[in-house]
Amino acid sequence: MLRLTDHELNLTELFSPQVFLGAELERMKDADDAERGAIYTRAEVVEFILDLSGYTTDKSLFEFRLLEPSFGSGDFLLPALERLFIVAKNAGKTAHELLGAVRAVELHRQVFAETREKVIALAQRFGFAHVEATILADAWLVNGDFLIESIDCGFDFIVGNPPYIRQEMIPALLLAEYRRRYASLYDRADLYVPFIERSLTLLSHDGKLGFICSDRWMKNKYGGPLREMIAQGYSLRYYVDMVGTAAFQKEVIAYPAITIIQRSQHGTMRLAHRPEVSTEKLARLRRQITGSPAQFNGTVIEMPRVPRGSAPWLLEADAQPSLALVRRLESRLPTLAEAGCSVGIGVATGADKVFIGPFDGLDVEDERKLPLVTTRDLCLGGVKWRGMGVVNPFEADGTLADLTRYPRFAAYLDKNAELLKARHCAQKNSQAWYRTIDRITPMLATTPKLLIPDIKGEAHISLENGQLYPHHNLYFILSSEWPLPALQAVLMAGIAYLFVRAYSTKMHGGALRFQAQYLRRIRLPLWSSLSASDQAQLSVAATKEDHATILSMTCQIYGITGDEQKHLTHLI
Repeated sequence: MLRLTDHELNLTELFSPQVFLGAELERMKDADDAERGAIYTRAEVVEFILDLSGYTTDKSLFEFRLLEPSFGSGDFLLPALERLFIVAKNAGKTAHELLGAVRAVELHRQVFAETREKVIALAQRFGFAHVEATILADAWLVNGDFLIESIDCGFDFIVGNPPYIRQEMIPALLLAEYRRRYASLYDRADLYVPFIERSLTLLSHDGKLGFICSDRWMKNKYGGPLREMIAQGYSLRYYVDMVGTAAFQKEVIAYPAITIIQRSQHGTMRLAHRPEVSTEKLARLRRQITGSPAQFNGTVIEMPRVPRGSAPWLLEADAQPSLALVRRLESRLPTLAEAGCSVGIGVATGADKVFIGPFDGLDVEDERKLPLVTTRDLCLGGVKWRGMGVVNPFEADGTLADLTRYPRFAAYLDKNAELLKARHCAQKNSQAWYRTIDRITPMLATTPKLLIPDIKGEAHISLENGQLYPHHNLYFILSSEWPLPALQAVLMAGIAYLFVRAYSTKMHGGALRFQAQYLRRIRLPLWSSLSASDQAQLSVAATKEDHATILSMTCQIYGITGDEQKHLTHLI
């Protein structure tokens, strides 16, 4: 039997994943604000979240447990402690009796130390001796990574503003450990998502989580596992859309929302949207949203609980009036895929400066380039090609082209080899260093399709008759059943906008994302379910661009009533 020597054991320990993970955590403890995703919340918003969560001075707060998972400079922690100290002082509680009332975690070393001193000073201000204040601070505060630190469960209140950190900012070994622990760190989820997941697992029965963070997870693909987790054992009690409000101490584009989630199953949730951030206005909103429906005054909306499973949450104010129509159409009509349509996205090359240029100027064999369509080519529902092209390294069967068969192509690649080989996709597979990130399927260029730009204020859908290959900033729809002119007409009669507005996250300025995950939500009657007369009338109207007839026919085949027609207001 082989045995490791003491020296070999020491080396194994030295180079173990745990050692490297510890080193990464130590480095993160000294990261700057940007690296650690620090965004500071305004005091008025903090007080509102504490009130909405129920951490209020009319309760015996010393009998409850509070957790702050990323306390930073103390934006949430210090106001919460002040409430606890007020109640404890009035009840004559000792420091010893408060030891279990709070747990707060912060990774950054210097920020932790500075806030610890603030906690000690606050405790002293409420009459605790310095030694007692120090004991409380050391019992309550943890300098560590909330996602890895050992923390007992059973918290009645968890509040805060979790860090905004993209996955690419997280060291690889640390990211792998997070992924191992948290199912919600899925697809492109930011770090605040597993913060929510872990916080929810630490709640007591009926405990409440009150966070302000990005609302992207409520609709995007990456939020699916977290939404499913909440639907199975929790309830969204209150949702306050804070996009465009002065929620933070400095202006940031963060798409924030306040969510109060409870560990229990409740029948309804209450929503409010974009309140004015002031002590008076937020106090009034808190009374309205927690009071009887008679107090709503059009400011608060009560809805059934969030849907089962991982389905997106449709909570925006402007989506609510048309939501009943969307749900009705979903209950009776097929999806795009079921109606014979498919949705895709154009090619991402990973090096547009190399792969894309004027078609006639790309010095490769004709077989190795395709005419390219971008958003700049789209106009008035059609395409006016500007003459750009894309170099195609793929054969029709999906294999990479043999460079020995294409000397001009090989020379072109050799001239740009340094840049191409530096790409991540090339480093993962050195034999395929000259591929585009996405596979190019030449047949797509010759297939008629509808083209849709990603970010738009309304549905801009162009018909491309099968001559051009779409770039990455364009989504496309193919149809094996519906004639494309008729499909284009129906989608532009407000149907595409109706569904995408309901499901899409909004960008800064109010633009929607016309992405595949939202386009696939569109409902469409089977072409074969339409009468021959309706098919002919719709096709003629599409050809003549007869918008009045298109809108009338769309309402007829969808069963949209005259009153519901107001939701189809984006005919282009």
